[in-house]
Amino acid sequence: MSILYYLKKYMMMSRRQRKNELKSTLWFMPFWYIVGSVCLSIFTYYLDYEIDISLYLPVGIGFSGTTLQVLLSALVGGVLTLSAFTINSLLVALTTFSGQFSSKMLVNFVSDRATQHVVGIFNGCFIYVLLNFLYVTHGEEEFIVATPILSILTAILAAITFIYFINHTTTWMQVHNISHNLNVKSKSIHSSLEKELQPFHSQSEVSENKLPKGEGKTIYAQQSGYLQVADFAKLIKKANEDDILLRFDVRIGEFVLDGSPLLTYWGTEETIHPDRYLKTLEIGLKQTEIQDLEYGLSKLSEVAIKALGHNDPLTVTNTLHQITDLIKNIVMKSDFSPYLFDQNCELRLILMQKDFRYFLHKGFAYIREFSNQNAAIITEILSMVHLLSKTIDARFHEELWEFSSQTIFGFKNCHLYENDCYYLLEQLKKIAVDTHHEENYRSLQDYLEGRICSDIP
Repeated sequence: MSILYYLKKYMMMSRRQRKNELKSTLWFMPFWYIVGSVCLSIFTYYLDYEIDISLYLPVGIGFSGTTLQVLLSALVGGVLTLSAFTINSLLVALTTFSGQFSSKMLVNFVSDRATQHVVGIFNGCFIYVLLNFLYVTHGEEEFIVATPILSILTAILAAITFIYFINHTTTWMQVHNISHNLNVKSKSIHSSLEKELQPFHSQSEVSENKLPKGEGKTIYAQQSGYLQVADFAKLIKKANEDDILLRFDVRIGEFVLDGSPLLTYWGTEETIHPDRYLKTLEIGLKQTEIQDLEYGLSKLSEVAIKALGHNDPLTVTNTLHQITDLIKNIVMKSDFSPYLFDQNCELRLILMQKDFRYFLHKGFAYIREFSNQNAAIITEILSMVHLLSKTIDARFHEELWEFSSQTIFGFKNCHLYENDCYYLLEQLKKIAVDTHHEENYRSLQDYLEGRICSDIP
């Protein structure tokens, strides 16, 4: 059942989703290394037993059949031992990632190309040496050259790969690399999504008469799960063919129940075929990063929250820096317009899309909440908001000030040390100047200074 089930599962996926799923598994890359090792073993057999390459090389570099069998049996055991150590190191790394940072980190480490290449090299080396061992005979009169040389080189490659994997694991586990890798992956996904949507955006504003009036007809979900992927090009093409206007009732990455509203449409056609539109949507059992911008922010926030629980302020600070960079990237490269048009500039699709305020809250609010009003962490968050205020468009400054003022009001039932209050006000003043809220800053200054501990003996 398993092989046929997975083959059917992958064939039913869209090309983009299938590529993402295969990259997230640990067997796909090793499979190609095993195929390569089988081909190399066949080539080695051809060199030794078909054209007898030993006739053209010095006698001293060859092995007899019996001696070669002893050598290969030792190499098989050695490569297998290195593979066992590698798997053990891999399990330790996965356990560490899951416990210290987030269970979502497992997929990131497994899907990392270096990790997959290392596992593939070990599997390929073992299969190659094992196949060579199988067709070597006991004949003393045999004089074999290619098999021992290539087998020894394969064992050396496995040993070097083992050292590389230990270095890769320890490097990957470092906090700044973890958060940076998450940030880079989220950026690439965001860029890919914006590139996909760019042809369907229009510079013209959508007037009220183009928006739907009255209640439309609803297309319902046929299964429960997370809305993972939407093929926007096909949706717009089908909407153009049926001359309808579509509106998403859920966001990409949102959980939907069987029978819940998924799409609403308006048009002149009395009936359409909902299955045509449902086939352009992928609903699965888990959240994916293929088109979900929130998921990357959530994973970074979870790393910071875990670090707060482990009393690791350096990890929290580093993660906040990466979250800030990711939010800036979303703001600079996103067109927050929910309207998508066809080639005739007719409005065909309305997305359920969140604005900048939502992404700002998604990135920082959970960390702010779990910090339990830790003044040092809150100061760092305000420092990151200040950086955003200096780099993003002024039209988002109101949201930045609103978030900052709400953060300060969180100290209502807390008491602050004088220096903590001073550093908080220093960052808040910078934000007030950049966002032109100097007047509002003064009231917040009085409010925050009232939280200073005054019971000094």
